[in-house]
Amino acid sequence: MLKVKDIMTTEVFVLHATQTLELVRSLMRIKHVRHVPIVDGDNTFVGLMTHRDLLAQTISHLAEVDEDEQEYLDRHIHIVNTMKTDVLTADPEMDVCSAIAKLLDHKYGCLPVVSDGKLVGIVTEADFLNLTLGLLRDSDPTCV
Repeated sequence: MLKVKDIMTTEVFVLHATQTLELVRSLMRIKHVRHVPIVDGDNTFVGLMTHRDLLAQTISHLAEVDEDEQEYLDRHIHIVNTMKTDVLTADPEMDVCSAIAKLLDHKYGCLPVVSDGKLVGIVTEADFLNLTLGLLRDSDPTCV
């Protein structure tokens, strides 16, 4: 049976709770990621920032706040004040079916993968889609 460790992404972009929303926004934009695990100095998983969380902290353009003002605000709001800390995680040894069930049951887009409190990877919807595509290609040679 496939385990989370077999499909997870191990090169994860992380930030620290003392950093700011400006860094989260930049990282998500530059690296095209929607989930940023938050760790402490020894890589202990402490929270998660998602694109949805970031959008919730953004002042609406309807409020006529310009981009410079939003950037100023982002530079002064620390991740610790907005990150989620009650995050479901996966163990690297968890079977893939259980991980998928967790995502579907809770309508999450990712599960940080944690072993002994340390972040070792992340498994996202994209990882499951890649797995599905690989399985489909293996079973159907016409699948592109």
